[in-house]
Amino acid sequence: MTGKLKAGLAALALTTGMAQADSVTVGMITTLSGGGAGLGIDVRDGFNLALEHAGEHNIRLVVEDDAQRPELAVQIAERMIQSERADILTGIIWSNLAMAVVPSTVAQDIFYISPNAGPSALAGANCHPNYFNAAWQNDMLHEAAGQHANELGYENTFIMAPNYPAGTDALNGFKRYYEGELAGELFTQVGQTDYAAEIAQIRASGADSVFIFLPGGMGISFMRQYEGSDVGLPIVSAGFSFDQDVLPAMGSAALGVINTSQWSPDLDNDANARFVADFQEAYDRLPSLYASQGYDTANLILSALEAADVSDMDAFRDALHAADFASVRGDFEFAANHHPIQTVYVREVVEADGVLTNRIIGTAFERHQDVHGENCPM
Repeated sequence: MTGKLKAGLAALALTTGMAQADSVTVGMITTLSGGGAGLGIDVRDGFNLALEHAGEHNIRLVVEDDAQRPELAVQIAERMIQSERADILTGIIWSNLAMAVVPSTVAQDIFYISPNAGPSALAGANCHPNYFNAAWQNDMLHEAAGQHANELGYENTFIMAPNYPAGTDALNGFKRYYEGELAGELFTQVGQTDYAAEIAQIRASGADSVFIFLPGGMGISFMRQYEGSDVGLPIVSAGFSFDQDVLPAMGSAALGVINTSQWSPDLDNDANARFVADFQEAYDRLPSLYASQGYDTANLILSALEAADVSDMDAFRDALHAADFASVRGDFEFAANHHPIQTVYVREVVEADGVLTNRIIGTAFERHQDVHGENCPM
């Protein structure tokens, strides 16, 4: 099984980008280098695993690295649309890159299906019939963290996130449901690695807890420095900052951290069991929520292609909205603004068989929908 799966993925990697007769070209623009590379690599690998599981398919996948640079992402998108004749774009991790790429993409009658970034603007007033998000709207998991902070009895939380659209959405989402006071509210720099000043502010704030949104290398840097400080306040977060892409590098600093997510490796359904087992066999690591989102995104596209031709945009759009596939999350449905309605779980970072991972300990929301859809004209 292991050898067969790895051989299939190797062959898939070799044929990625090669034109096939009657193929549907999917352009994946994602982050494969720098501090956020782990997120993009996991989305790519999850997507490829779904294609391998599908067996025969007509998707031609073209993958390029945006290096977490908006201007480069825009250039790649235009090249994929004009030169590669992409029918669908996907892959973007960071919301500032999504805001740079998505509006012009969908305006050119190209579908964009997000496996991650879900900025509030694209869920609300700037929603578009050709834009779908297969992951979440940015606020959603942070809203769940705010709700759970209430249940934990936190009354004076210090909140912090990077200064870009997803960071703004994160803090707004947390505050939307959190009922306590704020000991402080702070925006950091995207890609920041030194958090000594921020940790000093937390120490002096009188906080009883800390909420952070620091995905990728930012979270690793913060947690290593936080563990070495004398602050010791409990941390609550969304799964972005405490998932499998960063837990090995965080080490013991992450143990016991409570976080919220729409997915977890221990979710009990057949699709997830197969995904987790085969991902680990293929790539020699546990999957992250980013990998699960890449996997679901590919299966969403495959399910729509089974029902409609991508050239018939109305029919293909309807097929995407139907979301007729077996999600690793279990039940999956889209709201009218093309963002998921879904359960958000409470998880804890634990050690299992010598590996740090997450386990579900509760449910924050059931069939939760983002608040921005009410501003979407669709």
